[in-house]
Amino acid sequence: MPETIFALSSAPGRAGVAVIRVSGPGAGAALEGLTQKTLPPPRQAVLRLFLGLDGQPMDRGLLLWFAGPASFTGEDLAEIQVHGGRAVIESVLRALAAQPGLRPAEPGEFTRRAVENGKLDLTQAEAVIDLVDAETEAQRELALQQYRGTLFALYEGWRARLLRNLAWAEAAIDFSDEELPEDVVARVRQETSSLRGEIVHHLSDARRGEIVRDGLFLTVIGPPNAGKSSLINALAQRDVAIVAETAGTTRDVIEVRLDIGGYAVIVADTAGLREAADAIESEGVRRALARAQHSDLVLLLLDSSVDDPLAGLPVGTTGDLVVWNKADLPGPVEREGLRLSLKTGAGLDAVVSAIAAKVAQKLDRPRDVPILTRARHRHALEEALVALARAEAAGDAELFAEDLRLALRAIGRITGRVDVEDLLDVVFRDFCIGK
Repeated sequence: MPETIFALSSAPGRAGVAVIRVSGPGAGAALEGLTQKTLPPPRQAVLRLFLGLDGQPMDRGLLLWFAGPASFTGEDLAEIQVHGGRAVIESVLRALAAQPGLRPAEPGEFTRRAVENGKLDLTQAEAVIDLVDAETEAQRELALQQYRGTLFALYEGWRARLLRNLAWAEAAIDFSDEELPEDVVARVRQETSSLRGEIVHHLSDARRGEIVRDGLFLTVIGPPNAGKSSLINALAQRDVAIVAETAGTTRDVIEVRLDIGGYAVIVADTAGLREAADAIESEGVRRALARAQHSDLVLLLLDSSVDDPLAGLPVGTTGDLVVWNKADLPGPVEREGLRLSLKTGAGLDAVVSAIAAKVAQKLDRPRDVPILTRARHRHALEEALVALARAEAAGDAELFAEDLRLALRAIGRITGRVDVEDLLDVVFRDFCIGK
């Protein structure tokens, strides 16, 4: 019998309502002990007085009962909703801990039990934490799509086809003397090639899903005193970077995470690009160039008031967006493109809109097509591709079947249909307690 676990599932601290979950075979008895009343009908919220260790009332709140297996975890599960004061929460948790057979839950243990009891697959379990962590509309949409089972349906469809191909391939080996369809091996090989093409297409997504989930990297580069730090502060609407008249103030890469156009964007302020005056500034310039090279988007910020705005910059320096700052000052020529005055704020909305358009263009995806969201999925599919490529090249029927089996195992690991125990600790290590 599994242990019965409990935890605060809402955020800790002072709140209007706190939600405490209890899951396991002892959940019913524990709740009857806390209320001195029989359990309510499943899925019906009832008002109950919860009693402490001394039999005195702790709080009056709602109790919801979910009899297993028709619950989130697949076990008997209860939710207690009480006032969200620290003293109330602590007293309820102490009272639960005193109930026989109950213990505090580990991080992610409720969702892990849902996976172990077949209520969720691993891709849906990962979507749970992505929904909890979602900071932007795009992240929420992507996580909800995965939670609704779109990735599971895709990968299980591939797995079912591989399983069918493997069955035919093994039948051709084991029953070579029987009257099997003459073209069975050719059909299996054709289907294998078709499946491999679908996986290749799925992988060639420019990592859009992973970027949406983790955040797009945007690096701001330019010469010293062009206004890079001021732009970062304006985008963040707070003082993130130090702004000073002295050139070379920024020596390292400074990051701020923003919501731009519904997407998570990690904007980096960098050292001004010029011939460095000392070793520290030289390292800052090196880091700026390295960061720009590995970024998803680069914004080049230039001073429109000087004669040679590219002076001191490496030859060929450019960006996905070029913005001319200090538009409030007279310049030698009229600059084409995005004009901005960080001193007056003129043009800032246009710059934000241009950044949002570039981000959306890079991450735009069909809403009804499942896309990869994690490196774990990509690694497993790449393993499957290697095995399928070997299968296509294999002349021996036994080797062909073995490579199909390896591809099947690789895809099965994504959803948890094989080798579940090896994956559970990795999947749930970043979960919060009570989820």
